[in-house]
Amino acid sequence: MNPMLRAAAVLAALLFAATGMGGAAAAGTLVDATGKEVTVTANQRIVSVGGAVTEIVYALGLEDRLLAVDSTSLHPAAATELPDVGYMRQLSAEPILALGPEVVLAIEDAGPPAALDQIRDAGVPVVVVPDDYTPDGVLDKIDMVAAALGVEAKGRELRDKVAADLAAVRQVFSAVEARPRVLFLLAVSRSRAAMAAGSATSAEGIIELAGGLNAVDGFESYRPLSPEAAVTAAPEVLLIGQRSLDLLGGREALLEIPEIALTPAARNGRIVVMDTLLLLGFGPRTAQAAAELGRQLHPTLAVPVLSP
Repeated sequence: MNPMLRAAAVLAALLFAATGMGGAAAAGTLVDATGKEVTVTANQRIVSVGGAVTEIVYALGLEDRLLAVDSTSLHPAAATELPDVGYMRQLSAEPILALGPEVVLAIEDAGPPAALDQIRDAGVPVVVVPDDYTPDGVLDKIDMVAAALGVEAKGRELRDKVAADLAAVRQVFSAVEARPRVLFLLAVSRSRAAMAAGSATSAEGIIELAGGLNAVDGFESYRPLSPEAAVTAAPEVLLIGQRSLDLLGGREALLEIPEIALTPAARNGRIVVMDTLLLLGFGPRTAQAAAELGRQLHPTLAVPVLSP
């Protein structure tokens, strides 16, 4: 998201809350992450799209308003018991509208845009929540969701706790000088090249927050990792989601993949395995994710234990 647009959206959300428009039964207008003005009311029935957005709804204590979530909303476990409207980037308007929501909270990049437009055209507000892979981006998410749902006091309380946790983590890792090169593997298969995280990704954001360096800087987003790129990256640590590793067949299977076997991390058997949503979500558990990753990257550092 454009930084100026993001700042304007968050400021508008905060003004919405500060003027009392987000009160217990009020209606008001805020500007979402796309720059659109959205009129919302309190006590809405919600469809939540995006794992981090759903986590914030639960952290605000508003889970009783949830009608449905998308397939990336896996935490807390109770979210998986709600109706599933599908993958966040492959939404269809009709099943969502059939649930009768009064607001749809959608993480930035949810779509396709035509589906969201169809929901808007049916008279249901769609609030697009900013998704920036930084500590400030986490706080912006909380501000937007709390403002959209008219719970500014709860939002400030959650924001303050998350901000304190993030500050504690940053204090520990910001002074680290020896930062290991970390290669995050999004998807791994025996039949095709592994998908690696480049720059401008949530993987890069959490690696840097945990005191590491993204081993891949030659491309943005996620791309297949060639043997040549693996050699150039020279990662000291391999980072992979638990589900991806399980589907592949475990650590030994990972180390047998040719492009992976060429890396220093593979030769030293240094593999870090974490829950993918925790690691990449940039939601209210981001400080816990950074602390968990940082402990494994820097085992001699005293990393604070953070409560959920």
